[in-house]
Amino acid sequence: MLALFRRELRALGYVEGKNIAIEYRSAEGKLDRLPALADELVRLKVDVVFAPSTNLALVAKNATKTIPIVFVGQGIPVAAGLVDSLARPGGNITGFTRIGTVLVGKRLELLKEAISQTFRVAAMWNPQDPGSQQEWKESQLPARELGLQLHSMEVSSADKIDSAFREAAKAGSGALAEASSSLFTTNQKRIADLAKKYRLPAIHSREIGSTAVA
Repeated sequence: MLALFRRELRALGYVEGKNIAIEYRSAEGKLDRLPALADELVRLKVDVVFAPSTNLALVAKNATKTIPIVFVGQGIPVAAGLVDSLARPGGNITGFTRIGTVLVGKRLELLKEAISQTFRVAAMWNPQDPGSQQEWKESQLPARELGLQLHSMEVSSADKIDSAFREAAKAGSGALAEASSSLFTTNQKRIADLAKKYRLPAIHSREIGSTAVA
């Protein structure tokens, strides 16, 4: 995402180190560090905050009421409390939303069509990510309609990914459906490798490479 972000800035005439300075901050998957990082950016008096996840956007919103905040990829900006409405966001925050929650059922449908013998699906979601929580909730009805049993694969930090896969395999899961979360995006190669290791054909909220298992 950072490479794409810098590329698009260059297309608009902004070149890092020449006419724009970018302050990068990462919590490295530790959500409790986010408020301090946001406060640090506010003290630096940056001109705009770019937030690529729901949690980051919420923390930034709590840290400042004056610095513009731009979020991307949020599936539930109104329900999460980021904006007043899509038409009139209000305050100092705006951005781009997606239809991740709407596509939850379609992803399960595609997974069942691709692997007809699968009845138990490990649904990986992040309980600390509002958008990921919503996708987990939205998956319940379509799973029942498709005759699928969902194994709740809760992953709230990077150090829990491996054990979550072990539990999913122990529960007899035959496939993996990944909800959206910046935590999963950051660890996408690791997740793909584990899906292959445990022979779990997977469908993701965004493309991260093939994890199909023969």
